[in-house]
Amino acid sequence: MIKTTVGVDGMQCGMCEAHVNDAVRKGFAVSKVSSSRTKRQTVILSEQPIDEQALRTAIAQTGYTVTSFASEPYEKKGLFAAFHR
Repeated sequence: MIKTTVGVDGMQCGMCEAHVNDAVRKGFAVSKVSSSRTKRQTVILSEQPIDEQALRTAIAQTGYTVTSFASEPYEKKGLFAAFHR
């Protein structure tokens, strides 16, 4: 699993967050996506790496600007994580 954290500028409300989330879901195979206007970021969990340029383009088409992009391996934490290895 890969965690991609993307800085997104321009989100002002919950509907803005939903627009970004929808663009990510439509354009990429993701397990989870969550956007926060207060943190100015979108966090994506996926099985495969996400192409940075394609993601920048998909988000730009919704009217928002990607300000940063970082990917790292992600491992589930918590009580049940030990059982899913």
